[in-house]
Amino acid sequence: MTLTMTRRVVMAAAAATLALSANARAEGHQVLEQLHILVPGGAGGGWDGTARGTGEALTESGLVGSASYENMSGGGGGVAIGYMIENAESLDNTLMVNSTPIVIRSLTGVFPQSFRDLTLVAGTIGDYAALVVPADSPIEDMQGLLAAYQEQGQDFAVGGGSVPGGMDHIVAAMVMQAAGEDPTAVNYIPYDAGGEAMAGLLSGEIDALSTGFSEAIALADQGEVRILGITAEDRVPAYDTAPTFMEQGIDTSFVNWRGFFAAPGISEEKRAQYISALEAMYETEAWEEVRSRNGWVNIWNPGEDFRAYLEDQEQQIGDLMRTLGFL
Repeated sequence: MTLTMTRRVVMAAAAATLALSANARAEGHQVLEQLHILVPGGAGGGWDGTARGTGEALTESGLVGSASYENMSGGGGGVAIGYMIENAESLDNTLMVNSTPIVIRSLTGVFPQSFRDLTLVAGTIGDYAALVVPADSPIEDMQGLLAAYQEQGQDFAVGGGSVPGGMDHIVAAMVMQAAGEDPTAVNYIPYDAGGEAMAGLLSGEIDALSTGFSEAIALADQGEVRILGITAEDRVPAYDTAPTFMEQGIDTSFVNWRGFFAAPGISEEKRAQYISALEAMYETEAWEEVRSRNGWVNIWNPGEDFRAYLEDQEQQIGDLMRTLGFL
């Protein structure tokens, strides 16, 4: 199963990136004096990595004077969204990182808000998803995982850093469905964030983990996990030892966008500053180092383009969740 937006959006984003405005090309020109990034989950997850990687590139390149970070877990990301809305007047230099789960959790009613309740700044990257097992697991590949799953049934647990019906759950269900299994029968164990989910995997609480590719790379580089498959259509050059599901006969692909939101009601001038800084970031060596290190794909959807993209994804994700029985 493939989300049809993947190839089209990545190609459109690449074209948009090539069309950067002249004022956004000058590396070293400070756009913002300071930036505070709110992370709606714990340390070690994809949101946390995106926030800190983006802040690193912005400050190293001189586009932002200083960056700070705040982790605010709870409610599947709803606590941080509520905080942005309730404290809008005092958050002039604050951005919140988020991703596909803001769409999924709004659809499922995990929290009452949606992306429409915030100021949409820009979608900036795409991160593929991965299934991993501990490095010392007897499971070597997806065929081994499927054999273990068929043997153990409900005793075989797959975890993720999101709620049941959340993105990690959906990815695991998509993969199992494409492999010929019942997607609603997967024993999914939820954790509040990617870091906690990785700890659950390494402690033996779960047998496999559905997570972002960038998080999987970090643990694989430390010798902690084995990557069984990723949701890219082709191997990612920056980490080409990770096999795709497709090459293992499992026809599924998916890319999870990540991007930034501001509090509701900020001025258009402020939103334009945020967009300018993020747009200019793509041209910097600092960003390329961060991006390639994490295996991210550049996806650039600023302002109202971001809104159109999210509305399109909301429709497609909703249709997929209904197919899988999550709505």
